Amino acid sequence: MRSLPLLAVLALAASNAPAQDDVLLRAMRDEMERTPSLAIAGGARPYYIEYALHDFDQVSTSATLGGLLYSRRVRTRLPVLDIRVGGYDFDNTNFVAARYYTGARYDVDEFPLDDAYPVLRQQLWLATDMAYKGALEGYSLKRAALRNVTQSEVLADFWKAEPVEMLLDTRIRALDEKPWASRTRSLSALFTAYPALLASSVSASVTRGSFYLVTSEGTRVRIPETSVSIVARATAQAPDGMTLHDAVAFHSLDPDRVATDPEMERGARQMAEDLSSLVKAPPGEAYSGPVLFEGIAAPQLFAGLLGRNLAVSRRPVPLPGRTAPFLASELENRAGSRILPEWMDVVDDPSQQEWHGRRLFGHYDLDLEGVKPERVALVEKGVLKSFLLTRQPLKGFAKSNGHARLPGPFGAKAAGIGNLFVRASGGVTAAQLRAKLLDLCRERGKPYGLIVRRLDFPSTASPEEVRRLLSAAAQSGGTARPVSPPVMVFRLYPDGREELVRGLRFRGLDTRSLKDIVAAGDEDFLFDYDDSLAPLALMGASGFVSETSVVAPPVLLEDVELEPGQEDLPKPPLVPPPALSFLGPKSPAVLAACLSEQWAF
Repeated sequence: MRSLPLLAVLALAASNAPAQDDVLLRAMRDEMERTPSLAIAGGARPYYIEYALHDFDQVSTSATLGGLLYSRRVRTRLPVLDIRVGGYDFDNTNFVAARYYTGARYDVDEFPLDDAYPVLRQQLWLATDMAYKGALEGYSLKRAALRNVTQSEVLADFWKAEPVEMLLDTRIRALDEKPWASRTRSLSALFTAYPALLASSVSASVTRGSFYLVTSEGTRVRIPETSVSIVARATAQAPDGMTLHDAVAFHSLDPDRVATDPEMERGARQMAEDLSSLVKAPPGEAYSGPVLFEGIAAPQLFAGLLGRNLAVSRRPVPLPGRTAPFLASELENRAGSRILPEWMDVVDDPSQQEWHGRRLFGHYDLDLEGVKPERVALVEKGVLKSFLLTRQPLKGFAKSNGHARLPGPFGAKAAGIGNLFVRASGGVTAAQLRAKLLDLCRERGKPYGLIVRRLDFPSTASPEEVRRLLSAAAQSGGTARPVSPPVMVFRLYPDGREELVRGLRFRGLDTRSLKDIVAAGDEDFLFDYDDSLAPLALMGASGFVSETSVVAPPVLLEDVELEPGQEDLPKPPLVPPPALSFLGPKSPAVLAACLSEQWAF
């Protein structure tokens, strides 16, 4: 870790808003000064205490076919407290019952919105008491669980970080929900022109707030925490009953710099047209051979294969006689091994703010543990060199590189991507990639090759569909972390003709497949998304997400297997949908206004 020099910290603090005027920050610091004296007779004292709080104003809106479904504005303060007992070498974390507490509890889930100093201190005191009791019980249970266990290698449970002070001006400007409600209503009205779609919606989530962090090590943080995500989703059903779904999302770290209305309209129309075309497309057949990932499918592929797998976490200590619920990374213990062709590199650099004039969604100043993010060379010349690290030491990696991005299990934070750059030397043109694909097909006697232009990532499927996908992957002997199915898949024939097919999913595609990359393009594509710990980063399945960007070139894999889904298909509706043509050739804004006000035509 590159800690901030003392002079830099002092200069930074001098340029920030006065901290003494922040009642919330003062309450956190004052309560922190007395919490180290916590002690229960015979119990361990805390060696590390962390007060974190997300203070934000959020607008959430959703609309369908020009009609508003809901519009709400919420002002919230969410506390996250962490108390560790024992010491940096051994504490209550990295254990399945890290904060287990069997006694009566008083959980503080939200803090008062008013800056009433005595009330804030009272809430912090109650939350601290609860966290300390849970830490003590977890510590005792962990020691008991290890009493009759011989560990081949003992790693420290926590890494001691240098304190950082970053107190920025984060005064929250209240959000106005009306413009966002109008925007979602207007954008959703576009889908009235696509009768093949069974359902569609546009939702917006706009957050403007602050992240506070005060620790017993001396860290004092108050930084802005803002983001915008606008997602257009749609569902259709093919004549044979196959359910089809897709989405297009627009992200920004600044509510004032989100995509323009024309840009979002183009993206939504393209998604609707693609989904309408899929309804008419034939089902795909089982295939094993070369596959070309074009456009945003390439960064989606790397996000799905490398994202969670580069965030290696520790196996927790289980309870005696039980197995701990744990999904290992496919890259665990593979540092120093080749995972990509020797002409490819992978770097994560959260400090980079722009790429070719576009703001990067994955930029951040400090992670959730108050550590400044480092530029990390993850893969060099195809060889895995490092991982995305938090303050939880791993074998061979004792220090954080500032990538604690999500609340994690077993008392630790989870690592995540910031800005991931996949780079390839000697890239070729799009035409040369297609020619190489056809050459490989001829060599293997294939009548066609496959081109994937978009994956369903983050997943727009229902939780039940995701469960079926995970179950099918496990039963077929595939990876425990399957890749999201492709949405837009085309057969490429020797004469250059393309044919859209539907209903395929990958079989056995995992990080080892990346060694089968035989060529890469000379043009990079940017993909922004909200990452989470949910399988396939399933949209809406996690209450906490991290803003992420991936930049990657198109890649050609020599051998990929795809198969049609084996699930029973639902029956199509008995009667056709009602006609929406009565609306006529109105503009999206007019359609939205008419539907919301129930005007007659």
